[in-house]
Amino acid sequence: MNPKEPTGATFTLGEDAWGEARHRFSHEAMASVFEVHCAHADAAYAGQAAQAAFDVLDRLEREQSRFIANSDISRINELPAGDRARVSPSTIECLVIARHLYDLSERAFDVTLGAGWERLELVPDEFTVHAREAGARLDLGGIGKGYAVDRMAEVLREWDVSRALVHGGFSSVRVLEAPSGQDGWALRLRAPGRHDVLARILARHTAFGASGTQKGAHILDPRTGRAIAGREAAWVSVSAEGDPGDGLSPAAVADGLSTAFMILPPERVAELCARHSELSAWLVPDSPEGEAPAVLHLPVSR
Repeated sequence: MNPKEPTGATFTLGEDAWGEARHRFSHEAMASVFEVHCAHADAAYAGQAAQAAFDVLDRLEREQSRFIANSDISRINELPAGDRARVSPSTIECLVIARHLYDLSERAFDVTLGAGWERLELVPDEFTVHAREAGARLDLGGIGKGYAVDRMAEVLREWDVSRALVHGGFSSVRVLEAPSGQDGWALRLRAPGRHDVLARILARHTAFGASGTQKGAHILDPRTGRAIAGREAAWVSVSAEGDPGDGLSPAAVADGLSTAFMILPPERVAELCARHSELSAWLVPDSPEGEAPAVLHLPVSR
C-alpha cells in the first residue's frame, strides 16, 4: 500500500485563516505519513520540536512492529510456553490499553489476531510478558498509530508547542490547543473512496480514530473469523480535555474503538457512548453505489 494514499475512513483538515504562522512537518513511519501541524512564531524551533516527536515515533515503531526482527512484539510472538520477555514501558502500556479495549468491546478489538489473550500474561510492574502457551500472534497495527500520536503530542507539549495537531495518515488524530483566534481545528469526515464531506468538526483537546473499507473489501470479525457486512466507515472521538500527559492515551483508545465499532451493532455502540461521556462515534452503513451515505452520530443526545 502506498502510505500516501490511505484506503480507510479519514479526517481532512479545513483551510481556516490563522492569525499566526502555520507550519507543517512530515515523516514516514508505520506505513503511513505522520504530520505535525502547528502554530508557532519560530519556525526553526517548531521544526526541532517536530523532529523530537518523530524520533519518539521511530523508537515506538522499532519496539512495536511485528515486522521488525527483535522488536518487543516479535520477541513476544516467538516465546515458547513458560518463557518471559522484558519489554519497554511504552510497549507494556500499549498492551495494557489493548487488553482493556478487548474487554470493553466484547472482543471485537483484538490485537491477538484471534489467537486469544489467554496465551499471554501481562506483568506491567515488571515490564514483562509471560507466555502461558506458545503461538502468540500480537499485531498492534490497530492501536499503534494512535498510541504514537499521543506520545508525539506529549513531546510537543514539553517543547511548549501546544497549538498543534498530530496525525498518522489522518486515520489517527490528536488535537491539542487551537490556533490563536480559532475555536478549534477544522476537520472534515470522509468515507473511503468518497469525496463527500460527511461531517464537519471544530476540535480542540480531542483524539480521533477512523476505520473503513473500500467497496468490495472485507473486515473480519476476530471472534468468528468471518467477514462482517453492513458498515462502510466508523469514526470515534475521545475527549482529552485536561489530559495531564501522565500516560493517558486517548488516540490509542479512539484507534481501537473505531475498529471495534466497524463490527459492533449500532445499539451496542450507542450504549458504550452513553455510558462513557468522553466518547462519541459516527457510523456510516453501506449504501448503494451512487447514493450519498448516511451518517449516524452517537450518542444521539446527552
